[in-house]
Amino acid sequence: MTKIKWAVDPAHSSVDFSIKHMMIANVKGSFNSFEAEIEADPIDLTTADIQFSISISSVDTRNEDRDNHLRSADFFDVENHPAMTFKSTSIVGKGDDEYDVTGDLTIRGVTKAETFTVTYEGSGKDPWGNEKVGFSAAGAIKRSDYGLTWNSALETGGVLVGDKVKIDLQIQAAKAE
Repeated sequence: MTKIKWAVDPAHSSVDFSIKHMMIANVKGSFNSFEAEIEADPIDLTTADIQFSISISSVDTRNEDRDNHLRSADFFDVENHPAMTFKSTSIVGKGDDEYDVTGDLTIRGVTKAETFTVTYEGSGKDPWGNEKVGFSAAGAIKRSDYGLTWNSALETGGVLVGDKVKIDLQIQAAKAE
């Protein structure tokens, strides 16, 4: 099959993350505004071209004060770095519709190679006859690798905010016109 252009359906997709708080619990959040350019044969992603852009100002942890702090220069510095981007550079099949997708992730002006496990979840037609595909992606990054180093020491030892950020994407896309 040849590559097909796919348009991400934001109403049926999500970009979520979680991070340790006080070394005892995970805090979850989402980015509510994102877009992607995907050109792929969904049955064989090894030749896909994937570009993803996330609007950092759309961060949502269900706590306005925390969200504003995350947008500040202490963390993402949205004023100077409004987007986080990812561009695939290598895709390797692992079997069972799973792939290791490696690409250049840019956060706060720092670009590093990161690998995410992507699963092709299937395809089908919606009630209006539009062809749809689904993918999930998971991985983890170290926020300190991107200059996101703000923290606060705890009286009992340890730190307020963990370094490892777990990332989870659920993507539904429609065949582009």
